Amino acid sequence: MSIRYTCRCCGMKIAEFDESQVTEAQLGFDSLTPEERALIISREQSGDTVVSITCDYCREALIQHPELSLVGNPLQ
Repeated sequence: MSIRYTCRCCGMKIAEFDESQVTEAQLGFDSLTPEERALIISREQSGDTVVSITCDYCREALIQHPELSLVGNPLQ
């Protein structure tokens, strides 16, 4: 099983790790509150973990055009 980071805006895969090679502490998951974990971390039926974050491209677009944050999937 893997831990996959994807952009919450455009859906691009940012990174992927084999779950057996990293720990939650190494990824910083242990410092998240339960609410933060529920917001950004999900499990697929296959057992893979998906972490939804914002890629650099989308982050820059949102900084330059903050009104895009009002749209559900602004850059898809």
